[in-house]
Amino acid sequence: MRFLQEGLAATLKDLSVDEMVGYVLKCGKIGVKVLALLDAANTDAYGTPAITTVSTAAGNRPGILVTGHDLKDLFDLLEQTRETGVDVYTHGEMLPAHAYPEIAKYDHLVGNYGGSWPFQRGDFERFNGPILVTTNCLVTPRDSYRDRIYTTGPVGYPGLKHIDAKPDGKKDFSALIEHAKRCKPPEDISRGDLVTGCAHTPVLAIADKVIDAVKSGAIRRFVVMAGCDGRHPERNYYTWFAEALPEDTVILTAGCAKYRYNSLGLGDIGGIPRVLDAGQCNDCYSLVVIAQALAEAFGVGINELPVSYNIAWYEQKAVLVLLSLLSLGVRDITLGPRLPGFVSPGILKVLVENFGIRGISTFKEDLARMVPEN
Repeated sequence: MRFLQEGLAATLKDLSVDEMVGYVLKCGKIGVKVLALLDAANTDAYGTPAITTVSTAAGNRPGILVTGHDLKDLFDLLEQTRETGVDVYTHGEMLPAHAYPEIAKYDHLVGNYGGSWPFQRGDFERFNGPILVTTNCLVTPRDSYRDRIYTTGPVGYPGLKHIDAKPDGKKDFSALIEHAKRCKPPEDISRGDLVTGCAHTPVLAIADKVIDAVKSGAIRRFVVMAGCDGRHPERNYYTWFAEALPEDTVILTAGCAKYRYNSLGLGDIGGIPRVLDAGQCNDCYSLVVIAQALAEAFGVGINELPVSYNIAWYEQKAVLVLLSLLSLGVRDITLGPRLPGFVSPGILKVLVENFGIRGISTFKEDLARMVPEN
């Protein structure tokens, strides 16, 4: 709170470029602390994530689909749907929930359904059952499934049913559950098993294996492809880029951008998945911890690691993740498919000169630059 006040007060001052950059980096440092607190809160509540394989196949019972980011809403719903004959599925950014042991223990959490938020209209249409939207990323619903959408928490939309918390903070999902019982099972749109839960603790538990793979040349490079997905065809760039990566490279990801490539079946390197999914957007913190641990293990600076950054940008809420990376000294980040809206020519000049940030080119040109031949 103190920095929020300081930062807002700074907007009323006539600052030099260096002073403004200082405030931006300080914001990033605060961001790292906030991301660490959220990481600790989730782990304290639901256990340490484990590298987990998640089915995308539809079951034969009625289901409820949970989308958004709120793990507590999912946990409470799972508790209330025990022995009701109703299955629960995750969608979008809720996929990583399967990696937390206190959530994964529920047998009726059967899998992940559909892809990222831009494609929710098709996913929600085919799901057949009710959908619980816990945070942002709600696309205007079609009339054909509007009556099956329930919002909660900060989400709201005209004409949709909203589930408020009671004075004690608890939520009653009984209407949602009864609705599900009247619905058909989801249509199967399976896309193969997905791997998630590659947060800093489980990955660092196999750090020796990762380090040995780097030293032996089995892993030549890591590419951070975290960020947000979007509906525009230009985002196919990230699928093409991932498909073209050499077999001795590993993708580090978090956020919903992973849906562009997490079902490609890229395999593993000596048992290490080639797509290491740390979780939601805010779990980019895990990617930072992993990079810092590797830098320490190899005795080099973070920018001397065999790591490239190809971040998928969508909206301003992700700016804290970017500022957090910059505050930790990460340089030469590539952003795409378009630069953020707040990047004016003057700001772009500062970002390029001070941090080496650039926009994407073609996937082939970027691949040659980010994964150079030995």
